[in-house]
Amino acid sequence: MSLPSLSTLLRPAAPDDVPAILGLIHDLAVYEREPDAVKTTASVLTEQLFGANPAIFAHVVEDADGVMGFALWFLNYSTWEGTHGIYLEDLYVRPEARGRGYGKALLQELARIAVERGYARVEWSVLKWNAPSIGFYRSLGASPLEEWDTFRLTGQALTRFGTPNLGAPE
Repeated sequence: MSLPSLSTLLRPAAPDDVPAILGLIHDLAVYEREPDAVKTTASVLTEQLFGANPAIFAHVVEDADGVMGFALWFLNYSTWEGTHGIYLEDLYVRPEARGRGYGKALLQELARIAVERGYARVEWSVLKWNAPSIGFYRSLGASPLEEWDTFRLTGQALTRFGTPNLGAPE
């Protein structure tokens, strides 16, 4: 993976990176206009990334100023393709580090992993109003899935539906 300078390093996250990753998650929430939405903690992230059975993974890009960006991802599966893919949950680069190729390097690393392991795709969601990110993703050759919408069951609706005796719709 070539990065913009010799003092830049892209690597899998390590346990010592969790505080920086959590800070970047908070920064991303502010950017996405949901500053109070983050509920995770450093201990939860540490367990989920580095515990006995990790189901999420992360890569970071760092330079002389520290961790400047991260990609957090997990495996999904395509029944049609018969193989896994990578779902990119979060990609974030600090504003002062944007334009240095860090976001591209993080995404390219995930693409490299997908190709190396025979996965069918790398996919993610982007907010419809996030024109800078949409433009960036298109410049890499990614395209939106116009025929698909994302659905989410959460909060009280999830509790109601997941607890049939509470009167979930049938």
